[in-house]
Amino acid sequence: QVQLVESGGGLVQAGGSLRLSCAASGFSLDYVHIGWFRQAPGKEREGVSCISKFGGTTYYADSVKGRFTISRDNAKNTVYLQMNSLKPDDTAVYYCAADAVRNAQNMCTMIRARYWGQGTQVTVSS
Repeated sequence: QVQLVESGGGLVQAGGSLRLSCAASGFSLDYVHIGWFRQAPGKEREGVSCISKFGGTTYYADSVKGRFTISRDNAKNTVYLQMNSLKPDDTAVYYCAADAVRNAQNMCTMIRARYWGQGTQVTVSS
């Protein structure tokens, strides 16, 4: 019943762009901070970008600053991650996650959240 479903992943060339979407069902995004995480094979999961309940606060990992933009549309119960200037190092499974208690910065830096999606694959070729 409580679900986060990611979409928008795919295969792109370096320098290209993708927009990921995360649609929530079973609960309202009005009540949670939400963010994007990624995990590449053999690597630890990392926080990419997180946004506060009403969008007033955002966090970005240093590796994506200036290239990625997180946004949310609570009316549509959806959060987005616009990814520009993609690099091969961005290749990973991208997950969205939400938490009603942990704020955006803590979510991303501590890699902690209550609700997690199943992920969408992003592959960036050289």
